[in-house]
Amino acid sequence: MANPFALAEGLDRIGAGFVETPVVRLDHDRLNLFAKLEFGNPNGSVKDRSAYLILKRAAERGELTPESTVVESSSGNFAISLASFCRMLGVPFVPVIDPNVNPATERFLRTICERVEKVTERDASGGFLHNRLARTNALLTLLDDAYWPNQYANTDAADAHHRLTGGELCRVFDRIDYLFVGVGTGATITGLSRRMRESLPGTKVIAVDTVGSAIFGDRPRARHIPGIGSSIRPPLLDHAQIDDVVLVSETAAVAACHRLLRRHGIYAGGSSGSVYAAIEEYFAGCHGTRPTVVFLCADRGTAYADTVYQPGWLADRLSR
Repeated sequence: MANPFALAEGLDRIGAGFVETPVVRLDHDRLNLFAKLEFGNPNGSVKDRSAYLILKRAAERGELTPESTVVESSSGNFAISLASFCRMLGVPFVPVIDPNVNPATERFLRTICERVEKVTERDASGGFLHNRLARTNALLTLLDDAYWPNQYANTDAADAHHRLTGGELCRVFDRIDYLFVGVGTGATITGLSRRMRESLPGTKVIAVDTVGSAIFGDRPRARHIPGIGSSIRPPLLDHAQIDDVVLVSETAAVAACHRLLRRHGIYAGGSSGSVYAAIEEYFAGCHGTRPTVVFLCADRGTAYADTVYQPGWLADRLSR
């Protein structure tokens, strides 16, 4: 029998590995603009925070045991976080992925996980999420003692950003005028918006979504950049406190990734480009008082080298 104490000890080691991610000021002619570099987390993305707290609380409740198999649908970063943490805990993990997963991410998952499930058929929305979730539910019935983190509805994911990400922002800033957050599962913006209301109530929280995502009522259709947008409205968003929403096309997101790199030396992933593009659009006519604007760079651009940073990649995808 597996040692239950090893699970608690492993979670303690994971928790001890977190440090506060850096906040850097970016040169801007109209804004006091700051980026919080979430790729400073142990596995390189903001998803480390939610993955850690979900696993920790699941173990405390007895939902996750040394005999469990973790199963989750993920577009990339959450799967990477779970794969790494589950390996440290000695718990098997089965990610359910789709063709939008970056090639580097898929290679990592196939290296570290004994089993990877890949959904290849698009669903009625033009995306893959509904079919990924259907495959996840099928695996939950097939595997003994399977545990589903359910990142779209698990309030522990939002609590991670309320406590950890939000706590760090409040230690750095005594005032934030605007906080821009990309939305996928809804966990980050839900946790951060609740923390802003409590600690920095003057902050306007701006949600950034991608064109073709159903989260805020746009018509769902095929999308190609993982980590932002969804074919469903995540249940976690029912707890968010959002002041405004900006939709960004994938073409604009890719171009903004390149500007973020060329102008500021920040090599970030696709969702970061979406948020940076949203900020540029939102404040295009801003003059006079310089608002303090903060956004998260959710992950590093390394995994997107063959996609977002590859010339012609998006145009090729859109032409298919």
